Amino acid sequence: MALYETASSRLDRLIQDSLQPDAAFLGQVGRAVHEVCAFLREQCFAARPPPRPRVLKVVKGGSSGKGTALRGRSDADLVVFLSCFKGYKDQEENRTEIIWEIRRMLEKCQQEKRFEVIIEVSRWENPRVLSFQLRSRMLEESIDFDVLPAYDPLGQHVSGYKPSPDVYLDLIGSCSRGGEFSTCFTELQRDFVMDRPTKVKSLIRLVKHWYKKYVRPYKAQLRQGESLPPQYALELLTIYTWEKGSGETDFSMAKGFRTVLELIQQYEQLCVFWTINYGFEDEALGQYLQSQLRKRSLNKPSKGARESVFALWLSMKHENRKLQNFSLCWSLPTASLPWPHKSWKSNPPFAAYSERTLSL
Repeated sequence: MALYETASSRLDRLIQDSLQPDAAFLGQVGRAVHEVCAFLREQCFAARPPPRPRVLKVVKGGSSGKGTALRGRSDADLVVFLSCFKGYKDQEENRTEIIWEIRRMLEKCQQEKRFEVIIEVSRWENPRVLSFQLRSRMLEESIDFDVLPAYDPLGQHVSGYKPSPDVYLDLIGSCSRGGEFSTCFTELQRDFVMDRPTKVKSLIRLVKHWYKKYVRPYKAQLRQGESLPPQYALELLTIYTWEKGSGETDFSMAKGFRTVLELIQQYEQLCVFWTINYGFEDEALGQYLQSQLRKRSLNKPSKGARESVFALWLSMKHENRKLQNFSLCWSLPTASLPWPHKSWKSNPPFAAYSERTLSL
């Protein structure tokens, strides 16, 4: 069933039948993740001389970790937290060696016929990720993996616990590029989305499906230096829409979807952040956050950023207008009106995703 041909009253059925992964798919991904995690913990570094790296924990990230994966995407992101990384800089300088070691041991396991892997060769001199495709007797089809070695600044993380400001101050002093150490905060990113009600994650799936199927084709029309928005920005916008518009576990999918689309058209007024994972209580951290939020104000971006922001959101606005020609959210005028959002107060953007805001 095509999205643009779906009546507003049928959106939930569309998500259930076409977008949400079924039990067989989730089971297959789960078995593959278990197999790779066992390899990383028990075999990957066992042959290295002491002091050998110790796997502190393996965290499933990405959409599968957050519970927002779309049907048919057989992939998984695994962040491997290692004892050999003593800080952010240590991760940046030594992760290439770790990635090569993981690759070497994967190839050895393949020679021993434990499983079959197809490894993607990185074009980067200092890669952040090892990408490979796994085939095994346990699996009905191949699964794509991204394995990312990382420093563990959070230790034994407990969901709902706000990390010490020192974690972020250390990051500020070490950071060289925006997003360089986002993997270190995978648990915070995962929990922020995963803890939302099931229907909110369904709305996120719907927005992601719309973005992938109807917005990404505009990528070919962008000029040099321009790009489409990161997917996590749309996830955050969807969560913000639900928090302000409903906050209930059961709500109208049509209202939620239409409100997200309307907010996209008003991107110049969007300024949203959360203080779940850090705040302004610590003086040094608070001053840095204020400076970042002023710097990242969408009302005063640099020329290059302004052109990119305009191009990427323009494509989404164009697609949004086209959507209004169909029956989707406007077939039932009263039931499908957007949540009233004109009076919503908004804050500077995207602080929920911890390291992303600190280092963007």
